[in-house]
Amino acid sequence: MSEPTHDPAADAPRPAGEPDAGSLASLPTSKVARATRFAKTGLKVGANYVKHYAKRAAGAEVRPEDLHAANAAELYGALSEMKGSVLKVAQMLAMEKNILPAAYAEQFAQAQYQTPPLSAPLVIKVFRDTFGKSPYELFDEFEPQARQAASIGQVHFARKNGCPLAVKVQYPGVAASIRSDIRLVKPIALRVLGLDEATVRPYLEEVETRLLEETDYALELRRGQQIAQASAQLPHLEFPGYYPELSAARILTMDWLPGQHLREFLATEPPQAVRNQLGQALWDFYMHQLHTLRQVHADPHPGNFLLRAEHGGTVGVLDFGCVKTIPAEVHRLFTALLAPETLADEGRLAALLTEAGVLRPADAPALRELYLRTLHDSLTLVGRPFRQPHFDFGDPAFMQALYALGDDLLQQPELRRQREPRGSEHFIYLNRTYVGLYALLTELKADVRTGAPA
Repeated sequence: MSEPTHDPAADAPRPAGEPDAGSLASLPTSKVARATRFAKTGLKVGANYVKHYAKRAAGAEVRPEDLHAANAAELYGALSEMKGSVLKVAQMLAMEKNILPAAYAEQFAQAQYQTPPLSAPLVIKVFRDTFGKSPYELFDEFEPQARQAASIGQVHFARKNGCPLAVKVQYPGVAASIRSDIRLVKPIALRVLGLDEATVRPYLEEVETRLLEETDYALELRRGQQIAQASAQLPHLEFPGYYPELSAARILTMDWLPGQHLREFLATEPPQAVRNQLGQALWDFYMHQLHTLRQVHADPHPGNFLLRAEHGGTVGVLDFGCVKTIPAEVHRLFTALLAPETLADEGRLAALLTEAGVLRPADAPALRELYLRTLHDSLTLVGRPFRQPHFDFGDPAFMQALYALGDDLLQQPELRRQREPRGSEHFIYLNRTYVGLYALLTELKADVRTGAPA
């Protein structure tokens, strides 16, 4: 397509590049505005419940799926409008398909690929505030409409000196709104998902830390460069180069990588050999991060990877805003809990779970036995790919077993009564990382060499 070479805002009667009031008002940035939007959403969700139960009381035929669909649409509408931390949480929840009702998972999955973008005048204002220039002065070509829009920022196509570039622009007010957003979204999340505050508190604290890091584009630039350099020897991976002179606190400029997101790529019906090579590249990348770098790209949703069939299959890795550093003791615990000898030795498993904070000395014998049995079954299933030299993620029985395990855990009243959080907070993003990796490999139906002994 043809990119504009002049600043369209210059044709308007207002100062060049300045947005009109309507474009600014479209994104709630103040605490009051965001609180008002949350309150409005809460009222609509509550009204949906009232209508649902009123119809049921009147003898009308109602389905829980209809209630979930109505609430999911309302929640996603609010989240996509507000962007920032609340939309990032929706992305995370979309990967936890065994936690959410189907309607929520389907709605929130949209956040993995596309959300409503900011208007062009507001994007231009961000550039003027940052560089004192419009993007049309900084680049030879710049598309005012975003190619992709996600939770923290949106991506524009640009070109300079003949090089295609991706320019990520952070939404106004995101960093400042994170802490207040989490406090505001918590009551709605607790009601919809049926969780209590004590259960989610450690998760929210860890999520808040990672979200604040994601708003630091200078940190993302450094991490992207460091991880790309440290992973350069791995085959079939591509990383963008970064441009510090065209980047700042809220703007990040990098190479525009070729490829398709997972959904588009799978629609081309790639051959199994290509699927396997892509899956292998992803598996090797994450094992390298876990065991060598001791830090992982902890946002493995499909929107952060670009897939190509060329050269047998190549993966482009995007977005190093969310990176989880793994302390040495956490790495030791994580790998030890997945080891075959641990699952064969109840005493060893109990000792590791005690060290991890899952088992506690004050636990009643029945509760201790329940946790031991539950964790043994979970680790046996979830850790299976780590203990086999080859693993076929295309086997539907594996993911069906994972979902069945999740359903079983949610249905156990003894576990649901345990309101206090357990386990290291460091496992939150490690678990999220491997849920996302497993989901990608399952969608690819990839058969990978895991590196486990035969």
